[in-house]
Amino acid sequence: MPLLQVNNLKVHFPIKSGMLSRVHASVKAVDDVSFSVEQGETLGLVGESGCGKTTLGRAIMKLQEPTAGSVILDGEDIAKLSGGELRARRRKFQMIFQDPYNSLNPRMTVGDIIGESLDIHKLAANQDERQKRIQELLKAVGLDPMHAQRYPHEFSGGQRQRIGIARALAVEPRLIVCDEPVSALDVSVQAQIINLLQDLQKERGVAYLFVSHDLAVVEHISQRIMVMYLGKVVEIGPAKAVVHSPKHPYTQALISAVPVIEIESKRQRIVLSGEIPSPINPPSGCPFHPRCPIAEARCKTEVPVLREISAGQWAACHLAK
Repeated sequence: MPLLQVNNLKVHFPIKSGMLSRVHASVKAVDDVSFSVEQGETLGLVGESGCGKTTLGRAIMKLQEPTAGSVILDGEDIAKLSGGELRARRRKFQMIFQDPYNSLNPRMTVGDIIGESLDIHKLAANQDERQKRIQELLKAVGLDPMHAQRYPHEFSGGQRQRIGIARALAVEPRLIVCDEPVSALDVSVQAQIINLLQDLQKERGVAYLFVSHDLAVVEHISQRIMVMYLGKVVEIGPAKAVVHSPKHPYTQALISAVPVIEIESKRQRIVLSGEIPSPINPPSGCPFHPRCPIAEARCKTEVPVLREISAGQWAACHLAK
């Protein structure tokens, strides 16, 4: 049984206008998405800005209310929980945010930032145990335990992200949603944080949903990769297969845009025409057909379903093979 099973998840934002604020349209940020994450696995989630990656992550965390669908974690649909029930379950799933500068309270010490969740979930019997746990977490993420009394502004971006990771680990979660956790960091620091996340996964068996627009980073850290376009999943499969043998034309275009060091590389750049259509009024049929270089007539009218093209690799494309 998967640790996380997302079924037909939708997140639609209503657009209101007029004196009576009537809903006349909706932004389909996440539109009928289904996937699973196994225990101890890293599922990479990629796509262009505005494709719904962050909204999907926030909906799984219940930071954004889903419009429809289910989010089953450890056999329980957390999409239906609220209030105290949801707060009690939050120990199982945590989030690492994109911006390490704005995700930490500047008025709290590092020790209190990490210790807050210990207090909420009553995971420390007394102050001595609380302090010991905070120091262990700081050490686990590569920071000096003596820095617990310092404030976030006294740390670099990479160090702040380590604090964010320690905060997420404090309650020993089963799943962590990583929302572009290295995009705001220097390249050299990115590698350190990625290696830290991998080491922590080996030690603790935690699963990651790793959201990023950087395919090179996602390939390095993920066992499987899921590609989104205009709120829908267009391809999902083993990381190596998706990167080196993409089946969906959109995935092929994303891969072609990744810089290649080899001088003799014969990779052909695929330049997509036009802009991403509006999620308020998505195209009929395949959502990618207005920009697809191989689209046929039926792509404009028939919605493709995710189908298995090769072992474990699925794509939502009529022409994929």
